[in-house]
Amino acid sequence: MIAIGSDHGGFDLKEAVKAHLAEQGYEVKDFGCYSHDSVDYPVYGKAVGNAVAGGECEKGIVICTTGIGISMAANKIKGVRCALCSEAYSARLTRLHNDANVLAMGGGMVGPLLAMEIVDTFLNTEFSGEERHLRRVGMIE
Repeated sequence: MIAIGSDHGGFDLKEAVKAHLAEQGYEVKDFGCYSHDSVDYPVYGKAVGNAVAGGECEKGIVICTTGIGISMAANKIKGVRCALCSEAYSARLTRLHNDANVLAMGGGMVGPLLAMEIVDTFLNTEFSGEERHLRRVGMIE
């Protein structure tokens, strides 16, 4: 299951990503927000982070206007390695090298087509498991 959450600035992109994931057969748990009404991004970043760190969801996706604030909030949760990505190459390397378990994007920074490429790359790339990367991820934890 994929956890997803956004604030009002990421709401439209979150809805597009949810539809994209559903088309691909993923089960998605939406932690909000549920409209364009102004809300506080830390609530949703932490909710997704808790779901991933607690094992309720395998991976997470968080979205605010820039992706910066919501990624900071998600990364406050022990066990979360949230990476802000604005192109697919970073999404690939953060999975290969950092075993990132939450993806952050900026709804005002990337359009829907690019966002879907980033999401697909993130979800379809496995962690390399190489010793040097295991060591480094351990150092982060």
